[in-house]
Amino acid sequence: MKIRIISPWKQEGLFSNKESEYLKRLQSDAKIFIDEIKGEQGEGADALKKEGKKLLSKVSKGSYLVALSEKGKGYDSPAFSRWIDEMALKGRSDITFVIGSAAGLDSSLVEKADMLLSLSPMTFPHQMARLMLVEQIYRAFTLIKGGPYHK
Repeated sequence: MKIRIISPWKQEGLFSNKESEYLKRLQSDAKIFIDEIKGEQGEGADALKKEGKKLLSKVSKGSYLVALSEKGKGYDSPAFSRWIDEMALKGRSDITFVIGSAAGLDSSLVEKADMLLSLSPMTFPHQMARLMLVEQIYRAFTLIKGGPYHK
């Protein structure tokens, strides 16, 4: 399975260290790519639109596009694991997750998404959301393999 995560700004500090740890553990399960774009300054409509275009330009043609949004579908960890497994069984082995910056995601990107995914009804900084997403992907593959990680 090929999974791409596209997000604005660079992951730094503790977030970067933990993310690298999970990505290393995932190497045998999936090809995970992280694309970081330079986010736009400000939270106005123009900045959001420019950032949305940059994010969309990184999405491969034919990839199943999942936009992270607090308005999206929420899963518990076992259900998210089943969703990833079902995607692979359906031949959807190329998935792109897109994370917005502080202003969220441009409506044009949200409209093109195949699915909206919510990590929580709460809003998190994009660095934290990205780390949580990577951890949940790792947890999902551990569950698919029947591993002991999920408690």
